[in-house]
Amino acid sequence: MQCICPHIMTGSSGFQLDRWVTFFSFPFLSLLCCPIVRALKFTLYISKELEREITFQGGSGVYYYYYKRLIAAPSFERGFYELVVDNRTVSGQTINAVERLSLYPELITSFIYRVTGSQDFVEPIYFYIGAVLGLQAVYVTALFVCSWVMSGTWVAGMLAVAWYVINRADTTKVDHAIPLRDNWALPYFSWQVTALTGFLRNKIGSSTEMFCYLTMSATTFTFLLVWEHSHYVLFIQGFCLFLLDSFDLVPPRKIADIHKVYLSSLFLAYMFQFQNTALLSSPLLSLLIGSVLARYFQQRMKVGPLVARVMKLFLHFYLVFTSGITYSYLVKKLIAANESDFILKFLEVKFGLNTTTDFVPNFLLCQESFQTPGQDLFLRLTQASVLPFYFLVLTVCLLSALQAIYRRLSGQPLCKTYSLENGGIGEKPEVVYHVFHTMLFGGLALLFDGMKYLWTPYVCMFTAFGVCSPDLWMTVFKWLKLKSIHPVVLSLILSTAVPTIICFSLWREFSPRVLAELSELQEFYDGDTVELMSWIKSQAPVAAVFAGSPQLLGAVKLCSGSAVTSLPLYSDINLLKRTEDAYQVYAMRSAEDIYKLLTAQKTNYVIIEESICNELTINKGCRIKDLLDISNGHIVYDKGEIYSFSKYGRFCHEIKMNYSPYTNYFTRVFWNRSYHVYKVNSVISFQY
Repeated sequence: MQCICPHIMTGSSGFQLDRWVTFFSFPFLSLLCCPIVRALKFTLYISKELEREITFQGGSGVYYYYYKRLIAAPSFERGFYELVVDNRTVSGQTINAVERLSLYPELITSFIYRVTGSQDFVEPIYFYIGAVLGLQAVYVTALFVCSWVMSGTWVAGMLAVAWYVINRADTTKVDHAIPLRDNWALPYFSWQVTALTGFLRNKIGSSTEMFCYLTMSATTFTFLLVWEHSHYVLFIQGFCLFLLDSFDLVPPRKIADIHKVYLSSLFLAYMFQFQNTALLSSPLLSLLIGSVLARYFQQRMKVGPLVARVMKLFLHFYLVFTSGITYSYLVKKLIAANESDFILKFLEVKFGLNTTTDFVPNFLLCQESFQTPGQDLFLRLTQASVLPFYFLVLTVCLLSALQAIYRRLSGQPLCKTYSLENGGIGEKPEVVYHVFHTMLFGGLALLFDGMKYLWTPYVCMFTAFGVCSPDLWMTVFKWLKLKSIHPVVLSLILSTAVPTIICFSLWREFSPRVLAELSELQEFYDGDTVELMSWIKSQAPVAAVFAGSPQLLGAVKLCSGSAVTSLPLYSDINLLKRTEDAYQVYAMRSAEDIYKLLTAQKTNYVIIEESICNELTINKGCRIKDLLDISNGHIVYDKGEIYSFSKYGRFCHEIKMNYSPYTNYFTRVFWNRSYHVYKVNSVISFQY
């Protein structure tokens, strides 16, 4: 049988995986037909190692640099020590790179690469990419299993996978930047959600419940370990479970067990991340502590008539959130967390509660991930038929869940036995959890475009479960009081017919496009960047320090190993401040000011990019030079128009004129169409 595998881009001048998402989204095909090791043995026509490495775009190259550094170390122990005490990355600083950049994926991957002897038959770059792609198969398999478990049919799992593949532009970022932390972390989160779904079910045996509990424990800890933002995601999940517990939709014993999982995982992650203080003040831990305290003071919250229960519920919410906020405030004061003010200011500006001229919050707001998603997202989901069925499934499940909540608050006991004839899909705690899950993450996706990668995959899974579930159709027919046809029979027919029609229409409309994309051969090659990196490797001193944009510095670090002034890490306020200083070369500042800023960071060479200096976009307020002008106070408003004004010209333009005083401080040593590299003179020569 011929193996159907994705092409890895081949050519004399570039490297890129070609439509691997489609292939690895079908886990059974990838496991049975083309193992990762075999896929990595395809013939590649790569001219240079440098040309392969520059394809790690978007600042993701710095992660692969550390993996390559671990592989090149004499031993794993020595490589680990060099990362913990790293003075070769950020100029003038010794950092713990494992803690600061969450490098456990690279540590584990490099360790496996060493102990398995893979260096004898697989190059490090292909092993690394193969590990990420394998995790994507794990990711989609978890969605398949979760939809199957909830609906009771494998058809729902196949439909979820099909929707995931068709909408992969909105379900995963791995097509653009393979090494990013969320590409490593989200597969573990998907299995954590799957295990949680099984654990919440009423009809579950003790052995199955224990298996789900252990799986949930392992995946929660791993998720916290490999991604610095994971505790925020788990906070949203914890809030969903908090609502389930407050409305008495799940046994208290299970909620207590889940809290143990959270607390133990936070403790282990805190230890493994070198006493990461961000976890001590995390909203997840604050929510857990608030819930425990409120439960202690309200031991009889879930008894009494409806009005009393509602009043107790509001009091419970108040106690939980005031206790959690108080704990978080005290911890941040004790550990002097300087990141809290920065995040708070960013959120205030995002939600229109405040305005600021500071560069950092405005710079973050202009990043695509933090902007409001465009209408094209919802158009794509509608064209793939996901969004219409999602609203149908969500509406039915939400209304049924509200009915179940009303029954609990009215004193009716939790229904432990469920049958199809009951027609109340909202009585299932795992269904209500996913209702809250998709609504909360959907609300965040409406505010931040980057959150769609946490929302869209579960929209595909949840919608596939709904249209394939007889319980959902039975709930609708029970509301309609259908009598002409037996509702159970009609529910079973529709739960089979509707997904069959959807699958057929998806195959007819999207299979030609998917197959065409699978066979399409794409190439990425940036000759100017290759020329720049070649010059740095051959001409620049080994101990040189480079300044520039964070994305470019990630490539510089990967390709040359030279020290840089900043890194593409937007969760570190200190690195963001250093990035602001480096970006001043695009502002209207004097040569002396720029020289002082660069020498303060021990910079030897500064790289000026034409794409930033001469940036032309519709949204002028988000250009780097506009953000700098606002921050530096070089903005003049005249009759509703915004103008930039300063007694100095824009540095990136003036320095190219090659006249004093710019030549006194800087000497051009390299240039091409895209980049100009200037040496920061160690001795100032005054020439006129």
